[in-house]
Amino acid sequence: MSDLLDRLRGRGWRMTAQRRVVAEVLDGEHIHLTADEVLVRAAARLPEISRATVYNTLGELVSLGEVIEVATDARAKRYDPNAHRPHQHLLCSHCGTIRDVHPTDDPLSALPTHERFGFTVLAAEVTYRGVCPECRSDAELSSESTPPDRS
Repeated sequence: MSDLLDRLRGRGWRMTAQRRVVAEVLDGEHIHLTADEVLVRAAARLPEISRATVYNTLGELVSLGEVIEVATDARAKRYDPNAHRPHQHLLCSHCGTIRDVHPTDDPLSALPTHERFGFTVLAAEVTYRGVCPECRSDAELSSESTPPDRS
């Protein structure tokens, strides 16, 4: 579970109504929202919040290291409040659902020394790709409803 609000209060971050709403929208487990999704959810709680305020607040949270910006291929960037517990991501290749995962192996140790080309490796980001249960069920249902090709 994200503890974003507590972390921000502990830092003495100025908690305006708009900032608080953005932080509340991001607070939770397996949260990976786009900026537009944050805006829609924040506006449902505080209708007068502007797009610029949401985008600026997200940028500030990323700069502070309290939120991670997650880029997955050509999809929109997503914002992950789970910034202080090491984790990787599991991504559905069909719908874009993202889950935090905590593999037991250290991804840094998976890169052999001879493949580091003299770099001092500081971090690794691993994204596991697959198909979520809903998309898999949808695919199975659509293949069941399609008659087999008998040509």
